[in-house]
Amino acid sequence: MNQTIKQLQNRKSIRQFTGEHVSDEDLQTILKTAQRAPSSVNGQQVSLVYTHDKEKIAKIAKLCGGQPQVEHADVFVAIVMDFHRTSSALESVGKKHVIQESIEGVLVGAVDAGIMLNHLQSAAEALGYGTTAIGAVRANPKEIIELFNLPPKTFVVVGSTIGVPTKEAKEAPLKPRVPFESFAMEDVYDAKKVTQGALKYDKILKSFREENNTSMLPSYIDSLERFYTNVYFRQNKKVLEEQGFAFEDKVE
Repeated sequence: MNQTIKQLQNRKSIRQFTGEHVSDEDLQTILKTAQRAPSSVNGQQVSLVYTHDKEKIAKIAKLCGGQPQVEHADVFVAIVMDFHRTSSALESVGKKHVIQESIEGVLVGAVDAGIMLNHLQSAAEALGYGTTAIGAVRANPKEIIELFNLPPKTFVVVGSTIGVPTKEAKEAPLKPRVPFESFAMEDVYDAKKVTQGALKYDKILKSFREENNTSMLPSYIDSLERFYTNVYFRQNKKVLEEQGFAFEDKVE
């Protein structure tokens, strides 16, 4: 099998780290590879703010709900939706930047941040490191903004840990996914098949948990109930608006 395909198909979130350092050379390679990620209209409206500082990482972990995989990571990377960059360029020629005042702008920034996350993590994993995406950077957005000294028209969409994985973490079995036929559909979306696949997957994941002595962890539906029966980060609309974003089109 092609080595890149093999790596991507065996990708897993790593939550246990040895405490060893990510070398400066490797980190620069990871960050430079992430920079090659595509972006809408080549706007490059994503920036990275990273830290090795253990005190700062401990603060980030606390702001993310006390996640140990954050606290024990060697590097934390904030993936920033960055319309400060693009607005600065436009303002230099007397033009007004308004895309951040629309839902489309928020979507563009969030999608590009997700693409950047994949590039960054794939590069890190190719060099033997482990990563986990951290959406909980949005749990306390104002504090995260202050911690990273972010200007208006920016927002941390997601974060990523980087560290050396433990042997146990590397050898942990891959978590199953929803049935393939309910994920990839030719020509049209099959709502019935997707529903059936979701219910089947709940049983698949329960069996996986039992087989790997992790039945204390939630099933698929249990996890959805925990997170998707409420809006768990309600403050983000207000903080985004304070940062200069809006959720309605104001373009005339």
